[in-house]
Amino acid sequence: MTIEIKEIVKRYRYNGIELPAPPGLTDAEVRDLHSAIYPELVNAEIVAEEPVQGVQEITFRRTVGTKG
Repeated sequence: MTIEIKEIVKRYRYNGIELPAPPGLTDAEVRDLHSAIYPELVNAEIVAEEPVQGVQEITFRRTVGTKG
């Protein structure tokens, strides 16, 4: 029996938009990279789903809170 290694492709999503990500960055680094365009990502929660057929969906969810 041989072991086969497959690369997992990560897809980043925010608010229904797929965000491109350079290879080699952590999930938090991708969030920080896109926070320049979407400032609400600065405090967003990172939700990683289980990989399905070699693809892992990672969603950035805004944290909801009150001011003041």
